[in-house]
Amino acid sequence: MISYVRGQVAQVSSVAAVVDVGGIGLELFCSPTTLAALRPGDVATVSARMIVREDSLTLYGFSDDDERDVFDVLQTVSGVGPRLGLAILAVLNPDQIRQAVATEDLVALTKVPGVGRKGAARMVLELKDRLGPASLGHSASVTSAVGQHAWQPQVHAALIGLGWNVKDAEAAIAGVASDNDDGLDVGTALRLSLQRLDRG
Repeated sequence: MISYVRGQVAQVSSVAAVVDVGGIGLELFCSPTTLAALRPGDVATVSARMIVREDSLTLYGFSDDDERDVFDVLQTVSGVGPRLGLAILAVLNPDQIRQAVATEDLVALTKVPGVGRKGAARMVLELKDRLGPASLGHSASVTSAVGQHAWQPQVHAALIGLGWNVKDAEAAIAGVASDNDDGLDVGTALRLSLQRLDRG
């Protein structure tokens, strides 16, 4: 089992990074937060998990071991696969997930695209006492963290990580925010922001 990948970052896109390990480019699907910390040309160590299916071998990358461990636990929930697990981590960080489960905050969990009220309730039921306590210093309300335009900080970090300057990134985000309501997920908001930047 692959626990981490270390090598030079060869490429970063809106959904994945390619890391050169011994002359082999390994593609890792990551959350926007993880991608924001990766810059082409830098040597990076990325916590990883390989998901084996009958017809595929897919690597997922994480900012740290805690994010990877939460990803593993999320997949034990009925109906949650690796793609949805990564989508959850794109909207909520590990401590926000812990708090949402501990407080049965279905509103926070349903902010994730693909998670309905029944799915959120199932997550709360099946993850109780399995994620551990939230870290100190992360006691802010999950609902407020995923409130209006909650995607903006993550998309901003991702755009900067992809090489855009602060001014252009903020202009693109402002444009996307003005054209859309607060229901955007991080991935969609990042894609729309990149489209604006490419047009500019």
